[in-house]
Order: sequence, then C-alpha cells, then structure tokens
Amino acid sequence: MGRSLRTLKGVGEKTEKLLEKAGIFSVEELLRYYPRNYDVYETPVHIAELEEGTVKAVSAAVCSGVYVSSVRNKQVITVTASDGADRLSVVWFNAPYLKSVLKKGGQYVFRGRVVKKQGKLKMEHPEIFTPAAYEEILHSMQPVYHLTAGLSNKTVTKLMHQVLEDGTLMMEYLPEEVKEQYHLADINYALRKIHFPGKMEELLTARKRLVFDEFLIFILSVQLLKEKTEEAENQFPMKETWTTERIIEELPYRLTNAQLNTWHEIERDLSGRALMSRLVQGDVGSGKTIIAFLAMILAGENGFQSALMVPTEVLARQHFESFQKLSEEHGLSVKAVLLTGSNTAKEKRIIYEQIRRGEVSVIIGTHALIQEAVEYHSLGLVITDEQHRFGVKQREALTTRGAPPNVLVMSATPIPRTLAIILYGDLDISVIDELPARRLPIKNCVVDTSYRPKAYAFIERQVREGRQAYVICPMVEESEGLDAENVTDYTRKLKGIFPSEIRVELLHGKMKPKEKNRIMEEFARGEIQVLVSTTVVEVGVNVPNATVMMVENAERFGLAQLHQLRGRVGRGEHQSYCIFIQGNKEESTSKRLEILNKSNDGFYIAGEDLKLRGPGDLFGIRQSGLMEFRIGDIYNDAGILKEASEAAGGILALDPDLSLEQHRNLKTFLESSQKDALDNLGI
Repeated sequence: MGRSLRTLKGVGEKTEKLLEKAGIFSVEELLRYYPRNYDVYETPVHIAELEEGTVKAVSAAVCSGVYVSSVRNKQVITVTASDGADRLSVVWFNAPYLKSVLKKGGQYVFRGRVVKKQGKLKMEHPEIFTPAAYEEILHSMQPVYHLTAGLSNKTVTKLMHQVLEDGTLMMEYLPEEVKEQYHLADINYALRKIHFPGKMEELLTARKRLVFDEFLIFILSVQLLKEKTEEAENQFPMKETWTTERIIEELPYRLTNAQLNTWHEIERDLSGRALMSRLVQGDVGSGKTIIAFLAMILAGENGFQSALMVPTEVLARQHFESFQKLSEEHGLSVKAVLLTGSNTAKEKRIIYEQIRRGEVSVIIGTHALIQEAVEYHSLGLVITDEQHRFGVKQREALTTRGAPPNVLVMSATPIPRTLAIILYGDLDISVIDELPARRLPIKNCVVDTSYRPKAYAFIERQVREGRQAYVICPMVEESEGLDAENVTDYTRKLKGIFPSEIRVELLHGKMKPKEKNRIMEEFARGEIQVLVSTTVVEVGVNVPNATVMMVENAERFGLAQLHQLRGRVGRGEHQSYCIFIQGNKEESTSKRLEILNKSNDGFYIAGEDLKLRGPGDLFGIRQSGLMEFRIGDIYNDAGILKEASEAAGGILALDPDLSLEQHRNLKTFLESSQKDALDNLGI
C-alpha cells in the first residue's frame, strides 16, 4: 500500500480524507499525482492592455476603501486599483480576511482572470502579492493540480515540496541502454521536475520519461498476456450452428457488410484450434452489440458459457433486457442471468450456484463477474465492452478461471489503426466501419457562449415534443482559478431557467454507485428530461428518446471523447442534434471543433485530431478515461507510444520472462503496478 500520508507534516485526519477523496491513499500515489497544468507568472501589464477572458498580472495601488456587499449568499469584496494611468475594479468572493490585508495606498501585484460585466472590465478573485514576492516567482512555472472541494492547490504544492525533499524517491528500474537509446531522464529527476519545472525544457524532459514508462509498463503487460494466450490451445472449439444464421435472417433489419465480415471472422476464430483474442472496433451505433449476442448464442448452442462484462450496472441491465427480448423473439433455449454489485447476498448465492452447475450459459454483468466467489462451469467466451475501462489485469482475471476462454473485446473508441495495433497488441483487430442505413445523421453546430439562451429555448422545445437532453460540463465542483462550467452550479442554474415541470438532475463520477444507477435509470425511463453530467455518460446508457447533446466548454475535451459523447444521441427514430459550446475564442480551438462539425465518422475524427496536435499541445485536452493513463495521452504522445512499443519488443526478445539482472527492478515495478491496478478494483 505504500507509506502513510499521516507521516507527512501537516496531514491530519481532515487533510487525509480530502486527499483520499482525490484518489491519493499513500505518499507514493501523491508523488504520481501529476499537475494538470502549469501557471507561468508573467511580467505585469498595464491596465489599459487587459483583455477579457485572459489571466494577467497588474502592478497597481489600492485607491479606494474596501467595500463589502452580499450577492446570492456570496460575500463580495471590491476595491479599485490604479496603475497611475487607468483604474480597475478588483473583486473577491467569500474572502472576509482581505479587509485587514488590503490597505488604501498599498502597492500590490494582482493576478487573476479578466471578465467583462456591464460593459466594464473587472479582475475576479486574483492572487495578491507584494511586488517583491512577485519578483521572486516571475517567469517560473507553478503546478496546478486537480482539486476537490476543501483541498487547495497551496496544500498539495506544500506537501509535494515536502515529499520531494527526500533524497532518493524511487529505485531506477529502466535499464541504462533503454534510457540512452531513447534519451530519457532518470526517474528521480523526472518526478521532481514534473511537479516543479524551472523551465519548459525541464518539463518536457520529465514528462517524456514518465509517459514512456507508463506506455512501456502497459505494453509489457499486454505482451506477457499475449504469450500466455498464444501458447494456449482452444479447449472450447465451437461448431457453426443454424441458429445464428436463422437469427440474422429474421432480424427486422439487415446487417451491414462490415458487421457480417466481423461475424464471419469471429465464427472462424471460435471454431479454430487456437484461442480467439479479437478486438471489434466500431463507431458508436455501428451495431457491435448484436455481434456480441450472436457469439454468446453460438457458445451456448455448443454447450459453453459466455460472460459479457460492461462498465456500468445500467448498461449491464440494458444488455440483459435486450438479450432476453432477442431470446424470446427467436425462441432460443439459451438461458441468461444478470450479475451486478446491486444483487442482494441471497440473489448472488443463487446466481453463483446456477453458474457453477452450468444451468445458465449467458452471464451479463459488471466487474462483479470477476470477483472471487464466481466459479464457472465451462466458460468458453469472455466479452468485455469498452476494454480501456478494465485494465489488462482485469481481463486476465477473467481468463484464469479454469481453461483460458476465447476473448472478444468491443470498443467504440476511435483509435487510428497504427496505434490500436500497439495498444491491443495481444488481439486481432476487426473494424465495423459502416453505420446501419436506418440511422439519421446527427446535426451538429459549434457556437460561442452568446448562443446559450437559444440553446436553452431549443432544448425546451424538444422536451415539449416529448424528447430528452444531455448537458455535459467538464467539472464537478468549482476549482481554484479555473473558469469552466461545473456540474453542481450549472444544474442549479438550469433549474432556475427551465419551467418547474421540466425535471433537471445531475450526474457525476463522485456520486455513490447506487445514486448514479438511480439517476441513469430514471433518465432512461423518461422521468428526467434534462440530465446535466460530466463525461460519466460516455459509456452510460442507451436512451433512444434523447435527441439533444449540449457540451459546455467543448474545448476542454479531446475530439475522440466529444465524438463518444455525441454518440449518446441519435439512437432512436427522431432527428438528433449536438451543440458544442466553445468557452474561449481561440482560433486553434475553433479549427479543432470544426472537424466534429464536418464529420460524424469517429475514425476520420481521431486521425484529423492526431494531425492537428503539435508537440507543445500537452495540456488541457486529455482524452480522459482512455486506457486509464495518468499522464500519457495516446493521441498527443503517439510518437512516444511507438518508441515504448519498440523498447518493449527489444526487452522481451532478449529476455522473455524478465529474469536477467538488468531487468530485475523493471520486473518488480511491473508486478507492483499490476497489483495496484487490481487493488483499485477491489480484486
């Protein structure tokens, strides 16, 4: 588990709980809690040079008294500052202590965001420095961390300094020749400089090493898993059956050629001597689920069990209900069961017994499927949906129950083929690159914040016609110095804007699973009309009645992620719409978002996104959730990913089981990383 946070000076029970809320449970994890961005403290500018929407510093004297007023339960502190030529109104919220800090006539450096209110520029909630204190940090790069309510950037920075004062933070685990070949820094240098870089070059050097490590560890895990499965013989060979052919004929729609090709590849794999390890990549809505169901029916007809593991309970329930419906419509004898964390202890006991005896052949659920108590009778096929949400180790946990089963991984994440081959190195790849003809293309628009009132009116009209809408925000709570629409406040705002008969609710990743499921199910049943959410909905739930997806601060998301969010609508018979609201006016942002406006093809979008990214494009646009990498981004860091893949190949060619002296530390680090991944899932 690592060294306790309580060993750090200044960490009591309260701070420990806040750090745990942010996902930090040990000193080692704190060290790997990388900044999400850096603040560069630039030379102060004249008040006359300030522009709306920027973060700037001004050196000015307070030329008024300190005024305190109250607006919507917030205490507002206002002063007027002057740089000799111009004046500026400076505002803070809920900071009563400033009354005794700010003195009339005092000279300060104020650094904060410039906003326009009633036609005038103001600076909101700036940091305050004495001119001498600002001089000390001028041009330096200060880390900005992801925070949770009650945890300040100052606290995390202070603790980080304390941890970094230790001499050796970590034992070096990369062999010298790998570091030399790929020009990589020492691990301890990288860990220090990622948090407190003196200049941009140091940051880039540190980041390259940490990204390389993360990719290398992942690829080694994948390759070692591949060796195990490649050696294994298929102990569940399946004969093709008429049942699947009959279902394909009887479906109320025709399968596309891409779906049929993929299905024939799967049939061929399952009837072969070697175990199947296949990835089915297909855009949102391309019809991957029916292919998975056909594979499970084939397994059942051959007397074997199959397990379909998905990331959320709501999705598991929807898949289960869809399978039951298919089963009834086509008179199938294959029996299915649903297993999730919500099952009661009694229900679980009954389901475990049915699975153990082989009374059920289709098991659909969440990662409850890989908990220790589940004992399979003849598990011949494992299907994981959106595999990046389950690490390689979780997949391995499912494949080590008895004889290793055939594996099918389904992903709607549009990853360019060159990168997919590296990331899914243990899998053959099928691509469903055709959308069913029955789908109406989604209508897109990219607009600025002034369009909001029109968007709200449009959403209200859609709701009045019986439809539903998603509104996506990038954050849960207000974070220090970050100007982004957060879910909690935004929901409150929308409840005030829409009439009371339109039900608006919020959903975010920090909610308890039970609460999340309740909200998702009520939305799926049409009881909630407008769902305000973070990106947790991207793998959420199938709601054919939802026709509007509005994304606030669209510039804060990666294009692949925005495309996945868009895939939540357009699933029914009604025309669907996607409104991307751009929170800044930068040309490069507009250029990126225009790609989405022009195309609904996820693979085209991912490829274009790759082309647009420059080496300096490091922050702000992470494809969060993708492969669960902490610092690496497969789109930004495609070059490093390829190098790490090459290095992993070289290491394993020389030393297949990492038993040589020079790889001993690497093996230890690899094993501890895998253990952490399983601990985090409670396995």
